[in-house]
Amino acid sequence: MLEVWDTSNRYHIFHSLALLFVPQTLVGKSTKSSYAGQFFSAGILIFSGSLYAMVLSGNRKLGAITPIGGLFLIGGWLALGFGW
Repeated sequence: MLEVWDTSNRYHIFHSLALLFVPQTLVGKSTKSSYAGQFFSAGILIFSGSLYAMVLSGNRKLGAITPIGGLFLIGGWLALGFGW
């Protein structure tokens, strides 16, 4: 389970750094660029949060929602790339 914690922590830190970059994309653009921040926030909460909860509780069923968080993280990267 330590590997699961490590994976969750790695994705959490990496995407938190990406979240810090999001305001730089807002310069001179509409507020639609904040979609990237919303996607990253939801992805971190669902992806890393479900893995943290799974490790702390021992309930492996929580891992079933982890891919939904991964989709939000991918959506954040797409939104950041397209300037949404």
